[in-house]
Amino acid sequence: MSPPMTSGEATEPAVLDAAELASDPALEGGFAESAHRILADLVGAGAALGWVEPPAPHEVAQLLGHVASAARAGDASLRAAYLDHRLVGFGYWLRYARPTHRPHADLEKIAVDAAVQGRGVGQALTAALVADAREAGIEVLTLDARGDNTHALRLYRSLGFSEYGRLPDFVAVGDRRYDKVFCMLDLRGQD
Repeated sequence: MSPPMTSGEATEPAVLDAAELASDPALEGGFAESAHRILADLVGAGAALGWVEPPAPHEVAQLLGHVASAARAGDASLRAAYLDHRLVGFGYWLRYARPTHRPHADLEKIAVDAAVQGRGVGQALTAALVADAREAGIEVLTLDARGDNTHALRLYRSLGFSEYGRLPDFVAVGDRRYDKVFCMLDLRGQD
């Protein structure tokens, strides 16, 4: 992996797909551990990533193993972002399992290290995942986000996603309640 370098510091993230990640034993070997660190830090700080408490390392490793396996089968895309040879974010989509929904996929997670948020990592990851969805023939890419995650919702809108529904006060974090916002990107007819 050779991210663009300027004065010894990467200016843009190198965004690798699952095959590129698997082809570098040094990167692949530390991927689950680094991804766990990012998720644990973000969730511990209250990020909206689907956990109330930081996930255990084995839970993250199992999740990423499932996604990597699905990616090899053509049913997912996994992307990892590196700056200066350090994992700073990752994301993935999974094709829907229900036979009647197989043409579609759900963008399930985008996680970016808090230390590099605002540097375009989330946008690079999401754009790469959208491109992968197009290439895989996905017709509609969906996602959901917690209603207070305004930065993520703004990012998704900037990439063409539109809101198609909202469940008020659906997400429970202790006594706090948040809307669950559903978004979609219709890729049919787009080249």
